[in-house]
Amino acid sequence: MSAQNSDLVSQTFPVNPSADKVYRKRILVHKIGMVMSFLAMAFGLIVLTWILATLVYKGLGAMNLGLLTQNTPSPGGEGGGLMNPIVGSLMLVGLATLISTPIGILAGIYLAEYGEQSKLAQVTRFVTDIMLSAPSIVIGLFVYAIYVAKIGHFSGWAGTFALSLIAVPVVVRTTDNMLKLVPGNLREAAFALGAPRWKVALTVRLRAVKAGVVTGVLLAVARIAGETAPLLFTALNNQFYSTNMNKPIANLPGVINQFANSPYDNWVALAWAGALLITLGVLILNIIARTLFSQKIPG
Repeated sequence: MSAQNSDLVSQTFPVNPSADKVYRKRILVHKIGMVMSFLAMAFGLIVLTWILATLVYKGLGAMNLGLLTQNTPSPGGEGGGLMNPIVGSLMLVGLATLISTPIGILAGIYLAEYGEQSKLAQVTRFVTDIMLSAPSIVIGLFVYAIYVAKIGHFSGWAGTFALSLIAVPVVVRTTDNMLKLVPGNLREAAFALGAPRWKVALTVRLRAVKAGVVTGVLLAVARIAGETAPLLFTALNNQFYSTNMNKPIANLPGVINQFANSPYDNWVALAWAGALLITLGVLILNIIARTLFSQKIPG
């Protein structure tokens, strides 16, 4: 019976040698693609692990209490820490976040709520995409030309302005994309209750995706925390402790750039420690962002 059934199947569904050859070729291409993808992933993970291991190995040697309590040493001096650039970076990044967050969120709300068929919204999205992909050094040169060159000296405010320009498009696009995930029936229910459009945008749509918006803000902070190029043309650096935003101010990226290229061993060690601090800070922010982003969007 089995032989008869086999013959019946072969007669009913005859084997096409050409189709079988195409099928085998597709299977082979699929396997090759999977192997290449796995090798690319493995290569990326190996390089990333190598970089992180080198950073931890060289950075941990200079990690001590003095790193957070002492200012940067003078050229050729012993000891020292990174207190002044840490404080300076916190001030620059904190003020840039305070400036960019409300601007980015409000712009994102406008794009999602009012800019569906607006020419201004299309231009805003286009400019935002350009700023997202623009090299940070271009933004630094722009701020240098319109601000630093005009007042005649570097300052912390110029650095804050440059970092804000980098953070704003990240917050704008994240807010815009998050608000688009809110179901339409949620908005319609709010409108049916008589809520005005601005109130629906702020208290319904924005509240529904607040975790995603906060994630965008944290990603923007992580983006600007390690920026070096724009600060070299704006805030520059300061060897001494200073919180005067009208003058050059110390910052971790600038100190790392200076110390890493110096001939002094203790400066190089401090540069590795500063790089490790920035990496740990960005890692913590990304973990927090991932945790918040894992919250379910209402649907």
